[in-house]
Amino acid sequence: MLRLRDLVAESVAGVLQRPARSVLTTVGTVLGVGAFVAVLGLTSTATGQISKRFDALTSTTVTVTDAGESAVSFPADADRRITSLNGAEAAGVYWQVPLRNPVIAGSPSVTAHSRANAGDLPVFAASPGVFEAAAVTVSAGRLYDTFHDGRGEPVAVLGAGAARRLNIHQLSGRPAVFIDGTAFTVVGIISDTRRLPELLLGVLLPRTTAENLYPPPDPVSNPARMVIETRLGAANLIARQAPVALRPDQSALLKAAAPPDPRGLRDSVDTELSGLFLALAGICLVIGAVSITNTTLVAVMERVGEIGLRRALGARPRHVAIQFLCESTALGALGGLIGTALGVGVVLAVALQQEWTVVLDPATVLPAPLAGAVTGMLAGAYPAFRAAAIEPVEALRR
Repeated sequence: MLRLRDLVAESVAGVLQRPARSVLTTVGTVLGVGAFVAVLGLTSTATGQISKRFDALTSTTVTVTDAGESAVSFPADADRRITSLNGAEAAGVYWQVPLRNPVIAGSPSVTAHSRANAGDLPVFAASPGVFEAAAVTVSAGRLYDTFHDGRGEPVAVLGAGAARRLNIHQLSGRPAVFIDGTAFTVVGIISDTRRLPELLLGVLLPRTTAENLYPPPDPVSNPARMVIETRLGAANLIARQAPVALRPDQSALLKAAAPPDPRGLRDSVDTELSGLFLALAGICLVIGAVSITNTTLVAVMERVGEIGLRRALGARPRHVAIQFLCESTALGALGGLIGTALGVGVVLAVALQQEWTVVLDPATVLPAPLAGAVTGMLAGAYPAFRAAAIEPVEALRR
């Protein structure tokens, strides 16, 4: 009868007899289990960050796009109509003015120093509500308001990038920007914006001013839009109400887009990352299993004499099979333990580097060494069967 203590002692001796080979045998299992733990840990951690990064700025922004075929579908009092809705904080209409080969300069005499290309400096028509909805930061001067917009005043606000290109840095001398020879007094410069970052590169004109001087925007390539800032939790409601509030007669002319659901985005990322990297972890485990199988087969061939001697002294085939099975299981468990430690270390290192909050599920980490042991046991099944099938007389002749 093979006692458990003797079985453990023989298995440990068999593993330690060739330490270099045992270490190389466990590498595949270490990689497989380590990848398994690291993948699930990093996926859970990254998924947690998606919820954090889906912050109040994104979840309180609604965009309404003009789907009409000709003139701007937004009414003149569009800003007021939206801000009167419960849950809407600010709103403004804007579009890029369709200019063909314009000359934009900071002085009436266009020179190579003062001229800017319209592709670099787009001209935007923007209602006064855009500034509040986009949460702009004013670095110089002021913003135009409903008075300027209502009278169609020739004033302009420059984004920081446009101001640098036009060499306008201060407003004490009442500078002007010239668009195809028409002067617009620069009343303010904005240095930052939480929404609509494209405004920082352009020249902003009051909506009424732009409508009086230039053609309407192209409804296909560059339609008019409205940006709406809402309270937390009100975005979907405002997105449903905005088209009707703006155009009760033809609400289909306006298409509102609410922010995406963070839960759906999180689940999508979780599924895609898990599926991809778990496949890689499975490949590593298969490589580890093949490595253990090959090494155990080689050990069986090298220990044929030992197996024959054991059989001659009374060991039964199942005793031999159990011993080799225990050796491969021990190698798999060792690889699983090391791989688990490495996988957790990788998750911690990445989280520290990215300043993330580590999310590790115990149901993932704790069974990982067991997965390595099971891999080793399955990998050692065939070599153990081969060892048990060796006849003692034939073994002793070798």
